[in-house]
Amino acid sequence: VGRSDFGRPVFSGPEASRGYLLVHTNGGLNQMRAGISDMVAVARILKATLIIPELDKKSFWLDKSNFSDVFDEEHFIRYLANDVKVEKNLPKELVKAPKSVRYFKSWSGVDYYQNEISPLWEHRQVIRAAKSDSRLANNFLPPDIQKLRCRTFFQALRFAPPIEALGNLLVERMKSFGPYIALHLRYEKDMLAFSGCTYGLSDTESEELAMIRGNTTYWKVKDIDPLEQRSHGHCPLTPKEVGMFLSALGYPSSTPVYIAAGEIYGGESHMVDLQSRFPILMNKEKLASAEELRPFSQYASQMAALDYIVSVESDVFIPSYSGNMARAVAGHRRFHGHRKTISPDRKALVHLFDKVDSGLLDEGKRLSQKIIEMHQKRQGSPRKRKGP
Repeated sequence: VGRSDFGRPVFSGPEASRGYLLVHTNGGLNQMRAGISDMVAVARILKATLIIPELDKKSFWLDKSNFSDVFDEEHFIRYLANDVKVEKNLPKELVKAPKSVRYFKSWSGVDYYQNEISPLWEHRQVIRAAKSDSRLANNFLPPDIQKLRCRTFFQALRFAPPIEALGNLLVERMKSFGPYIALHLRYEKDMLAFSGCTYGLSDTESEELAMIRGNTTYWKVKDIDPLEQRSHGHCPLTPKEVGMFLSALGYPSSTPVYIAAGEIYGGESHMVDLQSRFPILMNKEKLASAEELRPFSQYASQMAALDYIVSVESDVFIPSYSGNMARAVAGHRRFHGHRKTISPDRKALVHLFDKVDSGLLDEGKRLSQKIIEMHQKRQGSPRKRKGP
């Protein structure tokens, strides 16, 4: 379904507010955006006034950004005016009032919020959602609620003007090289540590990642078999594997490639093969001056927002891993009319790449045919929704 089907539905504006909903978001940029979109829909269901959400400042990135640093706060309030009442702060008389703090049940439908959460208004004027991610079901919601969360994610949560301005400038500079691929290369320290994926890394690098995973208390799984992870397709493709993938799909070496990522783990040493295949390899640090990036460089969410803009506007988007950023960009590109997004079949690709490494398969026409065939239906075309 393209964006034309997500216009404003015809229904009454927000009903009389029964109280205030405080939201504490959690995770990185796109996990927070998804959570905020869910909580806007929940506020509508609960007939609540939504207070501008508090962004996560304690996750892996320790980003101190406030809502207005990342998003256009005034636009957010104006855009949702006919859907949900949004205010910047609680009324002074309620700041110290008792609050009902709840961890809303994951993947919940409208009945849960109406039957189990709404009655809390009889005892409290303020409900605080302690977490925001995955609190609302993906499917079986009323169309107006489903469309509201989509409009929130893709239209209400516009980035702050300085981010939008530099993001659009990066797009313009990237397009000067010609039609480009945006590659979400999820080969960063946090991802590799979390997933336990160490293929192609040195013993020292592997030990560092294991130590990070062990010391990060809110990552529950500590003992991970990296070979098993990779064989099941649970690891991000390495930069070398991505290069092989793009070449097999038939992209010439002259194709401009934008790397949408934070700092690549291991630095340039892990990028040599990809760089040799695709010399026009750009990122925000190459496209923008240090002066242009300085206002954003200490804030992971704001830097990720720049990558997000360049990725949504690319001619082709390819994620090396199906995380929050990959799903958000892919969804946004569907919203804009199913722009080409190629989702690598990591499990099948790893099997083929291992054959190449062992000499059982040459990197050439046969490998290319296999990879092209297995990705014919993985390019962002319309499909039915899945999930809870």
